[in-house]
Amino acid sequence: MVKKSQPNILFALADDASYPFASAYGCDWMKTPAFDAVARSGLLFHKAYTPNAKCAPSRAAILTGRNSWQLEAAANHWCNFPAKFKSVTDTLSENGYHVGYTGKGWAPGEALKEDASPRDVIGPAYQSKTLAPPTSCISPCDYAANFEDFLDDRDPGQPFFFWYGGNEPHRPYEYQSGSNIGKKRIEDIDTVPPFWPDDERVRHDMVDHAFALEYFDSHLAKMLAKLEQIGELENTIVVVTADNGMPFPRIKGQAYDFSNRLPLAISWPQGIANPAREVESYLSFIDFAPTFLDYAGIAPETTGMHSLTGRSLRPVFENAPSHQQRNFVLIGKERHDIGRPNDVGYPIRGIVRDDFLYVINFEPDRWPAGNPESGYPNCDTSPTKTVILEGLNTKERHRYWELSFGKRVGEELYHLPSDRNCLHNLASDSDHKSLKSQLRAKLLDTLSAEEDPRIVADGSVFDHYPYADPRYQNFYERFTAGDAKTPPWVSKSDIQKS
Repeated sequence: MVKKSQPNILFALADDASYPFASAYGCDWMKTPAFDAVARSGLLFHKAYTPNAKCAPSRAAILTGRNSWQLEAAANHWCNFPAKFKSVTDTLSENGYHVGYTGKGWAPGEALKEDASPRDVIGPAYQSKTLAPPTSCISPCDYAANFEDFLDDRDPGQPFFFWYGGNEPHRPYEYQSGSNIGKKRIEDIDTVPPFWPDDERVRHDMVDHAFALEYFDSHLAKMLAKLEQIGELENTIVVVTADNGMPFPRIKGQAYDFSNRLPLAISWPQGIANPAREVESYLSFIDFAPTFLDYAGIAPETTGMHSLTGRSLRPVFENAPSHQQRNFVLIGKERHDIGRPNDVGYPIRGIVRDDFLYVINFEPDRWPAGNPESGYPNCDTSPTKTVILEGLNTKERHRYWELSFGKRVGEELYHLPSDRNCLHNLASDSDHKSLKSQLRAKLLDTLSAEEDPRIVADGSVFDHYPYADPRYQNFYERFTAGDAKTPPWVSKSDIQKS
């Protein structure tokens, strides 16, 4: 029997957006009124991190409550999602929740059940309603209308979980759509991140990104209005965030602060104490699943899910003493996109604690964004990428290439309040030797407890899981031999053979 006290859950996930690029954080060239409204009526988070800054592994962590290195093949991007890992949405559905999604669910990759039949990791898809989008690069999916269809399908009084997976602001963008359609001015950008050139094309790229994110926000506004209209907003946990950082060089698919720290606002009028708070404690995306189970009244040990690594956000919602909340988060990555010999990845593990980011690059001889001769495939083609690659052999702009595409050292350490751009590596600084040792020990001890194969077994296992799309298996060898085409997210001008 469904309990009347069980809250609804609306989980709104933008595709590729970074903290602090939302107007609630004071970003004047980004207008996100729906996100801001959720923050005003609930909580605005300043230290929310995904464990893995790429679509598929980040979404897998959300759905399972486990770090990506605990998910076997699902640690990788465009992977085969192991049938053994049950999702929180599976569990909610089994416990009386009406579950569904629109737009992008868990992706990209392939998920099958134990009997090899197709599996939708989140639940039924609601995709039938479409519209004419404002640009050719924005999805025609009418997210808000599909949400209404989902609501119409539920039984009276039935609690729901709905995943709004916007395809925006994922690339590609229609160049200068931000200024031509969105009426944005590139002069309004107060600061271009210093790891990119302050170039007109880069600024247009940034406002094009903003325009796409604002489109995501506009559908969220319609969903919130619908919930208010039907009297369900008061008892709905609304979570608004992104899966990983914005699709720009040195951000998406990497392991810096812009990569993993994401915008997050959560509201629940009936359940959040002292709303309109700004939360400075750490949050990991593995905390969402245990939170949903907690408030649905479902004991994790009864679910058949693998043990949850995350923890419930109840202390945050109830404004409990800070010592009950997180004091660190872990981040990392394995293989993301194609582009290296033998389909290997770029393994990283890191910890954010006491405002420091410490990172181990396990294979610093590899190219972090993919090999130059394959076009750096772990970075989507874009005007910003083009500008940086054009400056490779110039004295003035070579450093931008180094920062985004060049090889790295084995350890990195950054003080985020003074160096959020992660430009000043303190790992070899004698003044930080003790701190680095402490962070390293905490990182490795925690990973050992989580049975991370990169620490306790043969970490190369992640390199041997096959890429789910057979067109891109053994891509590097076939591409360099002339037997494979450039993938659609890489431009021919991205390829550097010399």
